[in-house]
Amino acid sequence: MEAVLWYVLTGTRGGENRVRILKTVEEQPRNANQLAETLDLDYKTIRHHLDVLMDNDVVQRSGDDYGAVYLPSQRCRANWETVETIVDRID
Repeated sequence: MEAVLWYVLTGTRGGENRVRILKTVEEQPRNANQLAETLDLDYKTIRHHLDVLMDNDVVQRSGDDYGAVYLPSQRCRANWETVETIVDRID
């Protein structure tokens, strides 16, 4: 999982936005619309990044479709130290 986090959050375009999304849902689970408003990003951009994060088991969805909220996956939480290291390097 550590390698996945480094790749998804730093090794690809959009990594910075994915870090912002991950930090935001770690503070409080949110749906895609709430994330778009909070982070001042386009809804479609948020959806794309959420799909990447979900495909890599970094976040998980709770609920159905539009109202579903996103939160860090258990694997991500188990490797949160790596996330913090990545955030420190980006900041």
